[in-house]
Amino acid sequence: MADIKKNEGAEKPTLHPRNKHTGRYDLRALKLVNTDLKPFVEKNKYGNLTIDFFNPVAVKALNKAILISQYGLDFWDIPDGFLCPPIPGRADYIHHIADILAASNDGKLVKGENITCLDIGVGANCVYPIIGNNAYGWSFIGTDIDPIALEAAQKIVTSNPSLHGKVEFRLQSKPEHIFSGVLNADEKVDLAICNPPFHATQAEAEAGTLRKLSNLKKKRVKKPELNFSGQGGELWTDGGEKRFVLNMINESAQYAKNCAWFSTLVSKQSNLRAFYDRLEKVGVVEHKTTPMGQGNKLSRIIAWTFLSTPEMESWSSDRWKSE
Repeated sequence: MADIKKNEGAEKPTLHPRNKHTGRYDLRALKLVNTDLKPFVEKNKYGNLTIDFFNPVAVKALNKAILISQYGLDFWDIPDGFLCPPIPGRADYIHHIADILAASNDGKLVKGENITCLDIGVGANCVYPIIGNNAYGWSFIGTDIDPIALEAAQKIVTSNPSLHGKVEFRLQSKPEHIFSGVLNADEKVDLAICNPPFHATQAEAEAGTLRKLSNLKKKRVKKPELNFSGQGGELWTDGGEKRFVLNMINESAQYAKNCAWFSTLVSKQSNLRAFYDRLEKVGVVEHKTTPMGQGNKLSRIIAWTFLSTPEMESWSSDRWKSE
């Protein structure tokens, strides 16, 4: 049986210290970067500048301003209705997974375009490759089941010279698979990241949104409008997060020597035990759970590896050491 090491940690709703977004947004500066943001910026009852975070058009305008001003982009846009994720939480995932790589590299951050990250479900927004390349210089392979999403993500890369040659996209034509069909048998990637669909059905997604909005607005909300939008495949899948991640763990075992660290976000804490049991069953050498928090939202990253200590040392020496 593999030696299972767990690092569940205590959940604390604070952003990673390397996250650029630990303070308030400078909306006065951001609305100059993207003039589309201007109509949505107003003062709240405390006299601070803010936007209506329940308005998907305002959120999209804010994201565009953030990505252009802080991540070196010339262009960013997504088709209407596609997921427009909160940037601070996405940045946190990248910084925490960078720490996990560093822990396997004598504590030194792993940087450079020779480092390849597999982004499972990259989406039209291409946010993880944008942040990962800007912060650490990583290259990315972005996969998705939606060709329209990949077309939009490709336009972002094509329109930004800083991303040229750094991001490759692959269509997953079989949604029941995670790695098979997009990762070659002899191909190596240094890490895999994933933000899986959380809900099991559209109805469940809408009910969850209604609960969240009602709690935040402190009154009953009847229309489930998503402030961050999202297509069906981005928000729900048969069996929800639990089945998706269990399938991901199962399939990762077939690519045990292709990737140094596999990882995924986990929204539902009650799913963790099933994931730990499955990780032990497929024979991982080590897994880690890293808590993340943004405002009132708590989440966590599970990362796992099939590489033994000597294999990880060899991987680090071959791929991560600077010349």
